[in-house]
Amino acid sequence: MNIYVNSNSEFHLQNDSISYILKVLDNGDLGHLYFGKKLHHKDDFSNMLQIFEHQVPYTPEQIDGVSGFALDSLKQEFPSFGTGDYKEPAYVVLQKNGSRVTNFKFSKYEILDEKPSLNGLPHTYISEKNAVKTLKITLRDELLSSEIVLTYSIYRDFPIITRSSSITNNGDDDLTLERFLSFSMDINQKKYELLHLSGAWARERNIVTNTINQNKITIDSKRGASSSNNNPFIALKENGADEFKGEYIGVNLVYSGNFVAGVEKDHYNHIRLNMGINPFNFSWVLEKGESFTAPEVVMCYSDSGLNKMSQNYHKFYQNHLIRGEWQHKARPILINNWEATYFDFNEEKILQIAKKAKELGVELFVLDDGWFGSRNGDTAGLGDWWSNLDKLESGVEGLSKKVEELGLKFGLWFEPEMVNPDSDLYRTHPEWALSIQNRKPTLSRNQLTLDLGRDEVVEYLFEKISNILKNSKISYIKWDMNRNMTDVWSGVLESKRQGETAHRYILGVYKLMEKITTTFPEILFESCAGGGNRFDPGMLYYMPQIWTSDNTDAVERLKIQYGTSVAYPISAMGAHVSAVPNHQTGRITSINTRAHVAFFGAFGYELDLNEITPTEMEEVKKQIIFFKENRELLQFGTFYRIESPFEDEFQNISWAMVSKDQSEAILGVYRVLSIPNPGFDSAFAAGLNPDFKYSIENEDILGKVFYGDELMSSGIKFRKVGLDAHNPKSLENLGDFRSKLIKISKI
Repeated sequence: MNIYVNSNSEFHLQNDSISYILKVLDNGDLGHLYFGKKLHHKDDFSNMLQIFEHQVPYTPEQIDGVSGFALDSLKQEFPSFGTGDYKEPAYVVLQKNGSRVTNFKFSKYEILDEKPSLNGLPHTYISEKNAVKTLKITLRDELLSSEIVLTYSIYRDFPIITRSSSITNNGDDDLTLERFLSFSMDINQKKYELLHLSGAWARERNIVTNTINQNKITIDSKRGASSSNNNPFIALKENGADEFKGEYIGVNLVYSGNFVAGVEKDHYNHIRLNMGINPFNFSWVLEKGESFTAPEVVMCYSDSGLNKMSQNYHKFYQNHLIRGEWQHKARPILINNWEATYFDFNEEKILQIAKKAKELGVELFVLDDGWFGSRNGDTAGLGDWWSNLDKLESGVEGLSKKVEELGLKFGLWFEPEMVNPDSDLYRTHPEWALSIQNRKPTLSRNQLTLDLGRDEVVEYLFEKISNILKNSKISYIKWDMNRNMTDVWSGVLESKRQGETAHRYILGVYKLMEKITTTFPEILFESCAGGGNRFDPGMLYYMPQIWTSDNTDAVERLKIQYGTSVAYPISAMGAHVSAVPNHQTGRITSINTRAHVAFFGAFGYELDLNEITPTEMEEVKKQIIFFKENRELLQFGTFYRIESPFEDEFQNISWAMVSKDQSEAILGVYRVLSIPNPGFDSAFAAGLNPDFKYSIENEDILGKVFYGDELMSSGIKFRKVGLDAHNPKSLENLGDFRSKLIKISKI
């Protein structure tokens, strides 16, 4: 790992896997030369800079008398607006005279043997010595007396570059940022496609691939959250690349609010990637001496397929983004009462569910929505964070201790960022909600969004939540957020600063999360936002796991968890076995299929265990025993996606988790729809050592002892069971929504 600086102002960030090369151009702008597989270093990479040797048609030239030096044809690092580059800029700065044209040129550089932190923002970190190097490049606009600092960090052990940007106004006049992204990069077209993760509530993070033509593709959120609709992740995918081969360049934003990711192909087949805070309804005023820092992006390169890129993201986030006591600790098996009771519960009913859970081997009971204020439905009580003694005679404080006496840990649901108009908090402080003077606020789920850009709101929430946590036996918190933003206006900001409201809200959320998680470091926190409405690296910095989706249907979860794993680790995905018919799809799947999907995540149950059949009860006991025996592998092994749920619903879907030493693996194989008169069935392992000898104890497969190469290349052959209407086992094997879980162990 090194950062080389050539005499011709070229910078080469290099480790054993990747190279990133940039250059100060002759006009003082920063040019991009290369990002990809490791290149040998040399003293001059100027051959990579392609410049027209004639005048570029309809394109302004940057250097007088130098024909062909035109920004519109050059690959850049952090392009500006208004001087001849007609693609999307990285930043736009409105000045006192109304101009948006700037002239930020290279000023200086600095190399650090550390990873700088970002004040007030989540960010990746590394504490090990000699494991990271950082390049900081300063650009200066002399007329504005202002500076932009671009930060690049490269890591010894990962094919990853992290980037961030900041701007400081050292001039006398105010500057207004109308756009200030985290990163931009221009590269040559290599027959790339765009891969991104899109969907909706209950259909989060489906894998979508788009052709990149001469035009612009925008992936974004304007909802006040990173959103279920589009995730702040994109990747360039080489044509023909798949899970195991080909080139991918991934970019992931460490941020939880409005974002934009752009992919723009120009008339010279250059592709511009950029990502950062969405400029829609955004502005930020910088007075003299003030600075603004954009969120961090994590760029990951793979020339060995999508799995390799994902595995590097997983390992990097588990070690250098997620923090605290639960960073590497296996998660407890929990049961959540929500789908069992919704708001209709009392202390007796909760204790009955907890007792049954303890009998079956569950380790953590989680009390969901409805325990506080006047909360008996979703129309009242949010903001009043004290126990509802009409429902819980002992309060949360007493109930938590009773649950612990049963031998279970106790967890609790909060939705701190919201308020119901029918609440004591709103009646006392209606001005604390985001709303516009003299206009009726827009309700969603009967609630409004609190203005967490106000310090007094953050302090109120911290005090109320802390009181509950200090006086109760609480080991787990589910932090929910069940609506998107409207009426984005703050009563404490002057008119010229209203464009700061949405970002200040996110900064307030981060501030509150930082205070609570560091005050109560022993508690396991799970982020939730109506399911996966805010599944992003920003949340993972504060909370090591996220509720993946409100959709707990096993079949839909195959897509949701498969897509989520493209960027995010399995240990971060909340995954539960819920009741059937499923409350989101109405689908009925076996309790084993539900568990076989949920095992690949932070595992738990979300149903009334007193209502399941005796046969299902025995299956639950077996599931819990199996998960306890294998949870370290299932949560912290190396994950491989093998057969995709996005291709053919009549084919198998499969994935596997492999131990770091390749001595064991668990393969999940799933069939959505059966077909009549099917052929022979098989499945393929991945990630094994081809020279190891493995055993499989499973009556459904042919053979018991195999070498790793056979399991990966020839596959696992399943017995062909004929259809026998009088044989329940036959019908079970041939039906819809079936699954097999295969444990592979080194001999």
